[in-house]
Amino acid sequence: MSPALLDHLYVPDNTSPADALARTTHLAIGAHQDDLEIFAYHGIETCYDRADMWFGGVTVTDGGGSARTGEYSDYSDEQMKAVRVEEQNEAARLGRYAFQAQLGVPSRVIKDPAAHGPVVAQLTELLRATRPDALYLHNPADKHATHIGVLLACVSALRELAPDDRPRTIVGCEVWRDLDWLPDGAKIPLPVGRLPELERDLIAVFRSQVAGGKDYVAATLGRRRANATYFNSHAIDAAAAVTFAMDLSALATDDSLTLTDLVTPHLDAFRADVLRKLAAF
Repeated sequence: MSPALLDHLYVPDNTSPADALARTTHLAIGAHQDDLEIFAYHGIETCYDRADMWFGGVTVTDGGGSARTGEYSDYSDEQMKAVRVEEQNEAARLGRYAFQAQLGVPSRVIKDPAAHGPVVAQLTELLRATRPDALYLHNPADKHATHIGVLLACVSALRELAPDDRPRTIVGCEVWRDLDWLPDGAKIPLPVGRLPELERDLIAVFRSQVAGGKDYVAATLGRRRANATYFNSHAIDAAAAVTFAMDLSALATDDSLTLTDLVTPHLDAFRADVLRKLAAF
C-alpha cells in the first residue's frame, strides 16, 4: 500500500492496514461522507458482527462543499472537511467496518473525467488490495453529477484489474434518485432492516447534514420501507425494508460496455411498459 494512500486509511479496530484491506469481502465506493450509509447499508448490515465477512468503505470527496446551516452555518470549507471526516470515521466505528478510506478529492476534480488519473490509481490500488466479492457503487441514473463522476472513476479502476481480480457482484444503488422505475425483472432488491437501531444511528451520526433541516434519517428509512411494501402489489412484504440496486456486473466482464449502453435498455423498457399500459385504455 502506497504511503499516500495509507494516510487516508482509518481502521476502527486497529488491525494492520494490510490485514484490514485483505479481510474485506464487501466494498463500497461513494462520493460523499454519508453516501455509504445510505446506499450500501445492505453490505454494512450483512457483515456486522461477522468474523467471516467484513465491510470496507471508500469515500472519494473531501466534504468541503457541503451545505451548512444552524450551528455549522459559519464553518469554513476546511472546518467542514474536518467535521465530515470525523463523522465518516465515527460511522465506521459504529458499523464495525474493516476500514474506511477518505481520499479527500475536491468535487470539482471528480466532475472532470480528464482529471481522474490520480483517483483512478488510488481506487485501483484499493480494489487490488481488497479483492471484494461484492462491490457497491452509485448507479448510472443518479442525478448528482459528483456521484456519476465517482462511478466513472470506479469503472476505469475496475478495468485496470485483470478479469480474475474483479468483483463477482457489482451493483449500483439509490441515493439522489431511487430505482423504483426499473422494470421489476431488472431490480436487485437488497433486504435490510434486521438491525433498526444501527440503520438509524448510521445516518444520524452525520449531524452536520441532518441538523440543518434535511432529515436524511426519516427519508432514507422511509424509502427503504416504501420499497419493501410497494415492490409487489400481490404479495405480502418479503422484508421489513429494501434498497433497490441495478446490476452493473457486466461492466467488469465487457470492457467495451459504456454506462450509456447499460442504462439505455432499462430506460427503453420503462417507457415501453408505461405506454403499453396506457394503450390498453
